[in-house]
Amino acid sequence: MSLPIKDQIVIVSGAGRGLGAAIATAFAREGARVAINYRASRQQAEALAEKIGSGAKAFQADMRSLAETERLVEEVTTHFGAPTTVVHNALADFSFNGDARSKLDALSWAEMAMQLETALQGALNLIQAARPAMERAAFGRVVTIGTNLFQNPVVPYHDYTAAKAALLSLTRTAAAELGPLGITVNMVSGGLLRTTDASSATPEAVFDIIAANTPLRRVTTPDEAADAVLFFASPWARAVTGQNLIVDGGLVFG
Repeated sequence: MSLPIKDQIVIVSGAGRGLGAAIATAFAREGARVAINYRASRQQAEALAEKIGSGAKAFQADMRSLAETERLVEEVTTHFGAPTTVVHNALADFSFNGDARSKLDALSWAEMAMQLETALQGALNLIQAARPAMERAAFGRVVTIGTNLFQNPVVPYHDYTAAKAALLSLTRTAAAELGPLGITVNMVSGGLLRTTDASSATPEAVFDIIAANTPLRRVTTPDEAADAVLFFASPWARAVTGQNLIVDGGLVFG
């Protein structure tokens, strides 16, 4: 079964800014109704919803809490209808600046756990909350957001990369379990994006190095990464599940 994007009801976690905002905007552009989830970025999320128009609305919930995530799904269902598609983009507070990240000799488990709670626990909560409606409809699309650092760990983002690697494993095991229900689960893994709040601390020289070593000779934008998310939600990906699509201009080959 497939469903055109224009007929989908989409929840994007962490959509108040950065890549999440680009993903929400891309779905709205194609006619979907979009729930813009935010944890703390209320002003940005509401401004984005106002910019998009009646097809979007901001909803607050902390994805680390199953109760709040279930409330989010209930509120979205009341406003738009049952969600068909969820994108887990929420990111724990993070700055993409390698010089400022903890090396292994100083890395604390608290730092690791903070990333795992948002990346992994948040995804589990969102899947569990959205699954009943998807199962009833015999249709669902789940897209998670990963990183090309799996293949190219050139910066010491140990906590971030480990959490995203765990999320990739959950993406694949969830795909295996939910496939018979008509639900696909896939991951889009970008590289450093130009530019989001999280990458704003990245030195300009790093962007230049990445561009010079990328076949397309430029750094991927949030809008370009967002379009890849739409692919997994579209009818063209109806036979694709459990996959990790790297979207970084060819910097890393998967």
